[in-house]
Amino acid sequence: MDPVDRLRETVAGERDDDPFRVTGVMMQYYVVCKRELWFASRHLEIDRENPSVVRGTRVDDTAYEEERENLSLGMVSLDLLQDGRVVEIKPSSSLVEPATMQLSYYLWYLEEFADVERDGVLVHPTERTREPVELDDERRQKVEDAIRGIHRVVTSDTPPEAAEKPFCSSCAYHDFCWC
Repeated sequence: MDPVDRLRETVAGERDDDPFRVTGVMMQYYVVCKRELWFASRHLEIDRENPSVVRGTRVDDTAYEEERENLSLGMVSLDLLQDGRVVEIKPSSSLVEPATMQLSYYLWYLEEFADVERDGVLVHPTERTREPVELDDERRQKVEDAIRGIHRVVTSDTPPEAAEKPFCSSCAYHDFCWC
């Protein structure tokens, strides 16, 4: 069965015996590093003292503090709704595509399961930038393709091979790959 349809059935409560869940973080990990996604899917705990994790947590805890709601809807947890748009807050723009895919998944999820069409905005408070994100047909297809890819990764018995990337040294799973 197509993983997108499995996800739909899970959300509808029709797959209690073998659910398939996709979160926004899983979407981000899929784009950044499929190996990281595999580790996270096995509930291997990240290094919470990793400077990148600490920095992200600090931005997450302090940005838009007065407006922040952390709205949960099924498998997704939205940072903020602002002026009718879904806002995703990230500490930097260094990994724009993964953050954009995460936000696109939220927009897809809202449209698919809540029948709510929204635009989004990717915010980098430390850089004082905002990038609009729209769920057009091309981005919708990317989200669905990524859902299929996530399913392949998380159902695999072994992690994908380690591949050196520019940001590996700051990854919270660094020691799983390189030590």
